[in-house]
Amino acid sequence: MEQPRTPRDAFAALLAGNRRFVDGSPEHPNQDLGRRQQTAVQGQHPFAAVFGCMDSRVAAEIVFDRGLGDLAVVRTAGHVVDGGVLGSLEFGVTVMGIPLVVVLGHDSCGAIRATLETHRTGIYPGGYVRDIVERVTPSLVTGRQHGDALEDTDPDALTEDHTRHTVQLIVERSAAIAERVASGQVGVVGVVYRLDEGRVRLVEALGDVGVDAPLPGAAASDLD
Repeated sequence: MEQPRTPRDAFAALLAGNRRFVDGSPEHPNQDLGRRQQTAVQGQHPFAAVFGCMDSRVAAEIVFDRGLGDLAVVRTAGHVVDGGVLGSLEFGVTVMGIPLVVVLGHDSCGAIRATLETHRTGIYPGGYVRDIVERVTPSLVTGRQHGDALEDTDPDALTEDHTRHTVQLIVERSAAIAERVASGQVGVVGVVYRLDEGRVRLVEALGDVGVDAPLPGAAASDLD
């Protein structure tokens, strides 16, 4: 099966796989012996780079019903961005020719809850967990409406804000990705996954991916 080559086709393929997963009828494509041997000999040609949270319940290949050689996956707690993440995503689009970058957030995120707890109590966690909280904090600050009390901040609403801001941050900080978005070669989307439903919902889209993201403050778009 030929891999999608455009941002539109790549996103459509991911959405189709997610629908199969939600419906309980996954096809588990590209997971057999033939595919394993093919990618070992002919190399890999993934059609999407997925940057998601390290949460064990949100495995991109399962959520999008894909297999070997389909997705290049980068994961950090709370999908926080650092130089290694940007370098990995740039490698994906510039060297591997990947046409779509996906930021995959999810509800009930521990990093989001830790950030809210830190700012409610004023007590930062120790070690490098503090670094995670500090990298999520800008999404908390910019996502809250003027006058909103911190205790009224909904964790899942913050997840949508953080996913949206992560998409924007990637394009702002990576000139290589921004140039390819502007030229139509690459699309960047942010989706939020619901643990109970298994469904992804669009919250941000840059480039021609065939679907418009909802306006900021509007409900996230269901992708049935």
